[in-house]
Amino acid sequence: MITEEIWIKYKETEDKKLKDLLIINYVPLVKIVAGRMYNFYGSKVEFDDLLGYGILGLIDSIEKFDISKNIKFETYAQIRIKGAIIDNIRKLDWIPRSLRKKSKLVQQTMQELENKLGYTPSNIEIANHLNIGVEEVENILSDIATFNVVSLEEFLKNKSEGILDSKDNSELPDDVYEKKEIKAILIDTINNLPEKEKLIISLYYYDELTYKEIGNILDLSESRISQIHSKTMLKLKNDLIKKGINDH
Repeated sequence: MITEEIWIKYKETEDKKLKDLLIINYVPLVKIVAGRMYNFYGSKVEFDDLLGYGILGLIDSIEKFDISKNIKFETYAQIRIKGAIIDNIRKLDWIPRSLRKKSKLVQQTMQELENKLGYTPSNIEIANHLNIGVEEVENILSDIATFNVVSLEEFLKNKSEGILDSKDNSELPDDVYEKKEIKAILIDTINNLPEKEKLIISLYYYDELTYKEIGNILDLSESRISQIHSKTMLKLKNDLIKKGINDH
């Protein structure tokens, strides 16, 4: 029985054996997504744990996927698999309260200075504003790098909730508009980044390279790449908030 036939019969009968066949068929997709995310969170979480969280997302995808809609299951599932992994990482609460506080402080400082100066503040300007050394600012940015990836992705996921579910035929125009607006703001923000920051974002998210690999390409230390990436994540989040997409 080919995959398409399994889908049709499963949606007609909701037979558990057919559902299990679909899960087995798409496990390689979960491994791909989990492998990519292991590059982000590998120092904090075991790969097998990420795989387990991803399987939960896959099961949720299979249950909620609407085969009558013109969308590839793989595209739909990757969103939910990634979302399930992020949700479970957050539940682990491995991020110290002090680190969350530092991240919020740097984010608010960047927002305040950007409003005042009209451009993204340098590390020196952030340090002067906080009355701390530049090295301390750089250490904070390095420390909060992974946290900022989780934070921003969770923020975006929450803001898109309700329109990721393809079985929901009552999509509100406001929700659809907001999702498009978020995407447009992100694209605009990324396009307006300095070339180095833009390249790092591209290499990290699209080419899925590690900090070390990016550092080798740009002849920068792994720590420096981490700092630049972290600061860019804070800028993206501030731009969303500035445009009225509030972080609740």
